[in-house]
Amino acid sequence: MPIQFLQCVGAAFTRARRFRQIARALPLAAGLVWIPAQAQTGDAIHHAQDGEGAITVTGVRQAYRGDFGIREIPQAVTAIDAETLQQNNILRLTDALDMNASVVRQNTLGGLWDSFAIRGFAGDENLPSGYLVNGFNAGRGFGGQRDVAGIERIDVLKGPAAALIGRGEPGGTINLVTKQAEIGRTFGTGSLQYGSYDRFRADADANLALTGGITARLIGYYEKGDTFRDHVEQKRWGFLPSIGVALGDRTRLSYDFEWTRVEVPFDRGIVVLNNDFDRVPRSRFLGEPGDGDTIARATGHQLRLDHQFNDDWSLLVGASHRDTLLTGFSSDAEQTASRQKLYVDGRSLSRQRRSRRYDAEHSVVRAEIAGNFETGSLRHRVLIGGDFDQFEYDNYFTRFRPPAVSTNPTDQAGYVIDIDNPVYGQYPLPATAVLTNRLDTQRSIGFYVQDQIEITERLQIRIGGRYDHLVLKVDNRVLPDANRYNQRKYERFSPQAGIVYQLSDPLTLYAAYGQGYRANVGADFLNNIFDPETSESIEAGVKLTALGGALTGTLSVYQLTKDNVLASDNNNPGFSVAIGSARSRGVELDVNGHLPGDIDLLLSYAYTDAEARAAVNDPNFATQILPGDRLINIPDHNLNIQLAKHFTVARRPAQLGIGMQYVGERLGETGTDFILPSHTLFRLFGSVDVAEGVELFGTVSNLFDEKWFASSYSAVWVQPGTPRTASVGLRARF
Repeated sequence: MPIQFLQCVGAAFTRARRFRQIARALPLAAGLVWIPAQAQTGDAIHHAQDGEGAITVTGVRQAYRGDFGIREIPQAVTAIDAETLQQNNILRLTDALDMNASVVRQNTLGGLWDSFAIRGFAGDENLPSGYLVNGFNAGRGFGGQRDVAGIERIDVLKGPAAALIGRGEPGGTINLVTKQAEIGRTFGTGSLQYGSYDRFRADADANLALTGGITARLIGYYEKGDTFRDHVEQKRWGFLPSIGVALGDRTRLSYDFEWTRVEVPFDRGIVVLNNDFDRVPRSRFLGEPGDGDTIARATGHQLRLDHQFNDDWSLLVGASHRDTLLTGFSSDAEQTASRQKLYVDGRSLSRQRRSRRYDAEHSVVRAEIAGNFETGSLRHRVLIGGDFDQFEYDNYFTRFRPPAVSTNPTDQAGYVIDIDNPVYGQYPLPATAVLTNRLDTQRSIGFYVQDQIEITERLQIRIGGRYDHLVLKVDNRVLPDANRYNQRKYERFSPQAGIVYQLSDPLTLYAAYGQGYRANVGADFLNNIFDPETSESIEAGVKLTALGGALTGTLSVYQLTKDNVLASDNNNPGFSVAIGSARSRGVELDVNGHLPGDIDLLLSYAYTDAEARAAVNDPNFATQILPGDRLINIPDHNLNIQLAKHFTVARRPAQLGIGMQYVGERLGETGTDFILPSHTLFRLFGSVDVAEGVELFGTVSNLFDEKWFASSYSAVWVQPGTPRTASVGLRARF
């Protein structure tokens, strides 16, 4: 069956224009089919046993994870589940990741993509942050900020996991586990809600058992409304169905489809002049309404086959393809001081006008086997796998730039807007000229192996590693034909090792070491391809299980280093330059569980010391970066805590909760002393069943209406945080 399945997949992909490379990689997966594999249990439901030798595949396993409980993994692992997202009425991935203190916000390209740092490291500033979707390296591209509709849980896999997963940041990896069709069941939910700034949202989730072996899960959402920012309205929708097919008791075929669209004006935020954060109201839009909406859309497919040979061996094989496009115009504050009139008269903001067409296609094929066997008194749990990954990024970027203020240009020539009294549409929209027209291609093939050996009932060690072969190509269409093409190839083996020791029933000690390897996308302004980013990670900690397993926690310490770090080239937007090396180290505490008195607890704290480790000239603002300088948007202290009480009202279930988030001071502009202030935000949430199967829910965010700032790229690109907002809705279940 697996061979026939792969042949069918290969034929279908060959017929698709962009799947030619996937078809070439299918022999990698086929070659692994005949090696037995082990089922992954751990914290996800994958199979159920009913009698001797009877195995029924019921769920979807996650690649790269293996058959391990959380306490057996030499790594800090936390999860943000669907209940937590629903309690807080969280709608975006960016807001969801605030629940984990190890993850902090970064520059979001005017609110058009997800960008975050884990343990102080953020990756390439010119691309959204990558993440996994059901174990696939599928978060790359330009589909807009991810909605949480269709997400079952968010795994935050911290520490040296890149040796196995590949192409990840050393601080950790985010894996989105989507809601899958549940074979043989019919159920569903639907909700309507209304919130501040006339925001309306409707969503639905229906799991429909079509036949005994085929089930469809249909998930969709639609959202429209104003925002606290002047002239910034938004519209979002998505359709995220999943099909599950039981091919016998031991085999499951799953298909997921993604179709989403975001329409919202590009918004760089406000300016902060002379460290005065109150000069410009947080609602003031300094772009140009005449630019219209920027549109981001995504179309994606995932196909997975999960087969259980027996109690000890299993196979996971699949393919993914995602096509994204971001396009639109924006008017952005000019950052270079010599061209910025604001620094002359204190109110006239010179602006650039930009257009973007970012078109990306990402294709992945992977296969993984896992096994459980013994050699003498030693028990081995192994993972052996391989993956093929191709990412194509077509970057078409145009720009108008104001002249130097030394030439005394008119306000129209400088495309100026008054920050105190903006008049929109005052001047004709400037014409733009092509600055970037480039196709970047990354192609990689990786193989990995991991063996976790049980030495005694209390002691386990983990060894493994990953081999990567990378091919990077650049086609810079603005250069003459003789210079437009460039290509480089790289190879590297990245090892990992770990140890787990169960000190007592509630306490487990662990330590881990790993190296990472990630290709940097693109080339510099001279068309030179960058060396890949390399990293080294070390981590140690203790894991706690208390109250009969109802309460779990992890205390960890770590140190990470990486080289060949990139930053945006401000003089040549759309390009990057290498700025050297960086280091991050810190302490983290995560506690999650259910307390006596029917109270849910979530606590996450992180102390992060992230800094540059090389003396370089910052390309963005022509300032000197010195060893010890802080990394942008990384607070020293970050804390999130939440309590929720369950009770009854008129014999109907209800809950009421409160949460608090503290984010410390952060560097707001690389190579300067511009600092974003700390903030503390409170939120309330609650729900009650008003009828059988009908729930009334509500939330209030930023309860005390604190003025805060989510992230910053420079003092003229500062993203203000949302003021107090409220929402109320009804949710029905069947």
